[in-house]
Amino acid sequence: YLLTVLGFVRKFVYALFSSLGLGDFLEPGTASHPVRSDSVSEPRSVSAVLIRELLPVVKFSDLAEQVEPPENCAVCLYEFSGEDEIRRLTNCRHIFHRSCVDRWMDHDQKTCPLCRTQFIPEDMQEAFNERLWVASGISDLYGEYSPITTGL
Repeated sequence: YLLTVLGFVRKFVYALFSSLGLGDFLEPGTASHPVRSDSVSEPRSVSAVLIRELLPVVKFSDLAEQVEPPENCAVCLYEFSGEDEIRRLTNCRHIFHRSCVDRWMDHDQKTCPLCRTQFIPEDMQEAFNERLWVASGISDLYGEYSPITTGL
């Protein structure tokens, strides 16, 4: 009876995450976490690439020596361990497994999954937008065309 209930709960959680667009966070058949860096997926958006450049990856053990970090990742709920690669967000200081927050960014999310604070600090937002504009290739399209001026 207990296994039936747990199976129902699992299906419910999977359906809930899928309906919220977070189905990629649930990967059936994975027994352990976190995903190692050699299996991290390629970014799906230009903004994700640029945000990743701004959010450094550190080993959990290095961070634990500097501050008192949380015990668990708020995305996957697995405990952090010494060699885990994590990202510490610049604005809110929350930390997550690299693979968890990278997957969040792959869905074109630009805020902390926990508190919704912007990934990019306000003082860097203009420079980030310029880099995003250049990296998207749209600026190249505008460079090929000159404005029409009339000598009227």
